[in-house]
Amino acid sequence: MACHATDGRSPRSPSQSPSHHDSHQTHFDDADDVYHILERAATLDCETAAERHTREPISYTRTRTSIASVASRPPDFELILEHNDAENPKNWPFWYRCWCIAVISFATWVATLYSTSFTASTPGLVVDFNSTSTVVTLGMTTYLFGLAAGSLFVAPLSEIYGRRIVYLVCLAIWALLIVPCGLARSLTTIIVVRFFGAFFGAVMISNAPGSIVDLSNPEYLARSMSLFCIAPLNGPVTGPIIGGFVFQTMGWRWANWMVLVIAAFTFVLMLTVKETYPPTILKHKAARQRRQTQDPRWWCQYDQRVSTLHLLRVNLCRPLVLFITEPILWFMNIWISTVYGILYLCFVAYPVVFSESRGWGPGVSGLAFSGIGIGILIAIFAEPLLRRLINAQRRDPDTGRVPAEAQALVMAMGAVSTALGQLGFAWTCLPQTIHWAIPIAFGIPFGFGNTLSFIYSSNYLAGAYGIYSASALVGNAVIRSIIGGTLPLAGPSMYRALTPQWAGTLLGLLEVITIPIPLVFWRYGARIRARSTIIRQLREDQEKMEVKQTSHRNRMATSQSIDRSAITEKSTTDHNIHHPQPAFSMSPV
Repeated sequence: MACHATDGRSPRSPSQSPSHHDSHQTHFDDADDVYHILERAATLDCETAAERHTREPISYTRTRTSIASVASRPPDFELILEHNDAENPKNWPFWYRCWCIAVISFATWVATLYSTSFTASTPGLVVDFNSTSTVVTLGMTTYLFGLAAGSLFVAPLSEIYGRRIVYLVCLAIWALLIVPCGLARSLTTIIVVRFFGAFFGAVMISNAPGSIVDLSNPEYLARSMSLFCIAPLNGPVTGPIIGGFVFQTMGWRWANWMVLVIAAFTFVLMLTVKETYPPTILKHKAARQRRQTQDPRWWCQYDQRVSTLHLLRVNLCRPLVLFITEPILWFMNIWISTVYGILYLCFVAYPVVFSESRGWGPGVSGLAFSGIGIGILIAIFAEPLLRRLINAQRRDPDTGRVPAEAQALVMAMGAVSTALGQLGFAWTCLPQTIHWAIPIAFGIPFGFGNTLSFIYSSNYLAGAYGIYSASALVGNAVIRSIIGGTLPLAGPSMYRALTPQWAGTLLGLLEVITIPIPLVFWRYGARIRARSTIIRQLREDQEKMEVKQTSHRNRMATSQSIDRSAITEKSTTDHNIHHPQPAFSMSPV
């Protein structure tokens, strides 16, 4: 942790630095603009390292009830988090950062696994509660709805309390809410409780990417995120496999107890992960410095208190504003929601094909998802090759960076691969005379395409919207979760009425229709972004931030120069006192 003052140095008086107060006052005046208000609001932390560095301090959106007023804070007593600071998570020992990423990824895998492990128990739930498979599917639907709602409500709490405490509290509540599902005497209990469990489990979906950014150095961030994505993408795929074998051998209640045991183990692992959120680390440092020095002038830009109600209000409104006003998000959400919804329809289609039609047991039929899982892993480990393809695209002459549209090329590859896998599965899943390995093998391009679509569409939105990307991404996540939770409700009836071949063909053709969306972004994305009001505002804000950072560096350079001059002058004075020069006298002529 670095500071702008050294022990024993008198702070600069407010009168000596009027520009400090003026700059803050100007900022509050600028915040009258709606887009400034949206930008300054706290969001889910899905930003890249560069976006986090350039984002305006979140303290500017907070209520003015604080330790000290902004005007009374001497700039020389501000604490900042330097790149080489030992308390910076990026500077923690390499092995410990790897451990933290592994634990966070594992916790995310468990939270997503529970969304689909439930589906393997459908036959037992139908019999025990005298219900239908459509009603039982509501348990998966409400879980996805809970993830969507939790992403909006739970995630902003990390802006106030930090990541670690929010992780621990939410994971504990999520684990405890598994107990009523295992003891349930009615299907209604399971359906309702799973919603609230997912509400708190969403903390891993929404906050984990931010933790990966906190822990990863920029040159390794893409690789870290790719490895992390194994968890949320493979969680739904491994859920039916694990849940199927547990249900087949021990019953549907033990499918819940199994997840509870893993959740308890996960909670213990999470206790070993320290706080990674830089603003929280910085606030703790400032408080410790004030306490140790008994000097209230020490401060950081995050010391002001956040109004929780205001934070939630803006966090709920901003994704909606972006969704309504941004054509990019209209079409991106349509495409990703279609892909995501069809992915979750697979958890209905595969049991119909492999359990009902081919007569496989719950555990073995779950293994049919291994094709999708293999495709996901291929896409993730192909990241270096895909990154090379992206970096080979023509760079923006103004910024020298690869434009966001370079991601759209990989998105288009994903769209084509997803449609190919879906149509191939539809045309080979039945009759039984077709070898079972063929439809499972078509799950490989399906999983490969889904992974490319999800990861690189997120990268595209991050590149296009910069500091607004968190809201764009959370809006996308909410919409796709709603669609992904709703479509499976129609799955059982659709597959039985149309047959798996025709139902799968219909879904595959729907994915074919959406292929032009990423192609349009690849070809015309720059023109579309140029018409975006929010993106224009983003560019203006980045220019303001650059001016502010330059001013800050100049002020620090001037302060250090003055300090060096004062030290030199003091050394000269001390030398003259201890080693006086001989006096000169005028001799008489």
